[in-house]
Amino acid sequence: MFLAELQLEEKIAFLELAALIAKIDGNLSIYESPIINKYKKEMGLENYKIKGLVIDKILGLFRSERAKNIVLTEIFRLIFSDGVFSEAEKESVRLIKKHFGFDSNEFENLKDWIGKIKELSIPR
Repeated sequence: MFLAELQLEEKIAFLELAALIAKIDGNLSIYESPIINKYKKEMGLENYKIKGLVIDKILGLFRSERAKNIVLTEIFRLIFSDGVFSEAEKESVRLIKKHFGFDSNEFENLKDWIGKIKELSIPR
């Protein structure tokens, strides 16, 4: 959605984070893989190869509040894409929340908003 606004360093960090989160529950679902490819295309990084950076290093690269909001929004969309919010994914999101300094209300509002968007995107 807003990934094109990120700086190049942030775009790469986001792809690393998305790949890490997508595999955190032990497998890359059939829903998550196309989303990561969509992210690459949106950011003009179709040929980027994931290096496997550690999460603390990745999270330290996002400095502005806007970048942090963009990242968390897209990570929630990725996590919710397969309909499962695993314990490993929850723990990763808690780490991101803590590292980014989101307060609980702001965090829950964002999470709920993404959930509602996901519901609207499912054809009936």
